Amino acid sequence: MTVRTVLGDLAADQLGVTDAHDHLFFRSALLPGQELDDSEAATREVRAFAELGGRTIVQWTPYGLGRRAGDLAKISADTGVHLVAATGLHRAEHYPAGLVDEVRPELADIFVREVTEGIGDSGVRAGLIKVAGGFHILDEHARVVMVAAAEAHHATGAPIAIHHELGTAADAVLDLLVDESGVAPESVILGHLNRFPDHRFHLDLAARGSFLAFDGPSRANNATDPRLFDCLAALIDAGYADRLLLGGDTTTARARAATGEGPGIPYLLTGLRPRLVRYFGEEIATQLFVANPARAFVLRGTVRE
Repeated sequence: MTVRTVLGDLAADQLGVTDAHDHLFFRSALLPGQELDDSEAATREVRAFAELGGRTIVQWTPYGLGRRAGDLAKISADTGVHLVAATGLHRAEHYPAGLVDEVRPELADIFVREVTEGIGDSGVRAGLIKVAGGFHILDEHARVVMVAAAEAHHATGAPIAIHHELGTAADAVLDLLVDESGVAPESVILGHLNRFPDHRFHLDLAARGSFLAFDGPSRANNATDPRLFDCLAALIDAGYADRLLLGGDTTTARARAATGEGPGIPYLLTGLRPRLVRYFGEEIATQLFVANPARAFVLRGTVRE
């Protein structure tokens, strides 16, 4: 089984220690002045991660938000860290006026093309389809984008990763993607669940077979940080350690370790991983950082080369 990285397809068992959700480049209309658009700063962040034993970073920045695919390829080549790029579409408010209306009729074609041919003229192919839900519901925009993502998944085998507003509506996402659109649950990655620390909700989601991503910590969501290990413990104790992923989700320059106030990508290995080992043991830590990403990010089903 393979994962599609920015430098080509890679055997899944070669991913190594993985940051399952992060951003090296990100530009949103909602975050003026906090753009991640500095290639040198991104490279420093990746090198710091590599020096701690990190081997793969999955970037969830989708279409139209400053992915800089060519720079991703250069950073990967320069640092030796595997990078996975994303296609897909975020919530409409992240984009300049008019862009979403312009691309909405051809979303599935865009997603398929970026997975199979490349992003723009970069030659870099996406290995992930990133979409977004709404706060407790799926509005019309979210539903249209997710149906297009399901179509692209069936054509390419690329996994679908979801931004959930404050960690909500993941059940509605599974209803649409899995039950209505026929996407295998193991090809769905439910993001930001740490932002809605409801153990019963998480257990219900895990029972449906998808991957659960706990991505942070961050200043924007620091109120839920103290609940992270309680959430993980509830799922691990219930036998769902094989469904869990961890990521840094660095979305602003302020959140960088080397150039901002942090904690940045390296914190996954300097802060979270040692606590995982202390609370749950080395085997569980390795499962969350190595074994689970090697299953979550593979191309599945009918794959168009």
